[in-house]
Amino acid sequence: MTGTTSQIATDIRDRYQDDGYVILDRALSPTEVDELRAEALRACRGELGAIGGHELPPPGEADDETIRRYLCIHFPHKISALFRATLAHPAITDVLTQLIGPNVKAMQSMLFTKGEGKPGQAWHQDEFFIPTRDRSLTAAWIALDDATVENGCLWALPGSHRRGVLYPDREHDDERFDCTNEAYDFPYREEDAVALEVPAGSVVVFNGYLLHRSLPNTGGHGLRRALANHYMSAESLLPWQEKPEGIHSGAWDYRDVVQVAGQDPYAYKGTSDIAVPHIRRDRDGGCAK
Repeated sequence: MTGTTSQIATDIRDRYQDDGYVILDRALSPTEVDELRAEALRACRGELGAIGGHELPPPGEADDETIRRYLCIHFPHKISALFRATLAHPAITDVLTQLIGPNVKAMQSMLFTKGEGKPGQAWHQDEFFIPTRDRSLTAAWIALDDATVENGCLWALPGSHRRGVLYPDREHDDERFDCTNEAYDFPYREEDAVALEVPAGSVVVFNGYLLHRSLPNTGGHGLRRALANHYMSAESLLPWQEKPEGIHSGAWDYRDVVQVAGQDPYAYKGTSDIAVPHIRRDRDGGCAK
């Protein structure tokens, strides 16, 4: 994007409001991307700390084989200072504060290492899984490789976020997708979907109500790695994950969060250490993007 700072900010807000997403072209430098790729490999090797479901690679296994063992690592920021710092990358938080407000918290990170033949995820809305319900849920999907149609980039239905409606969900048996559920019966045509092909280092920022999906990596040219982080307004409670016993309905506020911009109005509650980093493989009850 070119123009004055205020013009660029207005353009970002307008695009996000209209389409439900905005692309930050090459927001991360090649050096930063290389560092994140190296950290992803270290995570898959088991060098960063305990990860549920992880198995140490056999002696002598090639790096490419090790990283292709896995599809997704949930909450890598719990074991990596680099991934945690990336939650608050200035290029991302600058845009988040324009879209969400001055006070922003993160609640999730996911590292995707989608090798050839690995599946995608059917149509869904992130808000279905992370119930903020204040319409501030926003994802920052960071491409660590060039994301193309061939290797399983994101697809979006532009404008599908505007109604703020969660569409029904059903199970499916389509082997193209890791997650066994999909959104359906929405008033948008699949042929209107847009492929979000972006170069490495770019960030796709999108609304939690946006209908989006990804298809399998059908190419023969390597991995499609990505780091996906989720954010919301720090002013809002987050009734996510299993509610502890003794907490009455409506009072549960998930506090395993990272403040990435501004102030935390609920700082007096402190923070919790609830989420556990874990590995996800194909069709094991999780989802892939």
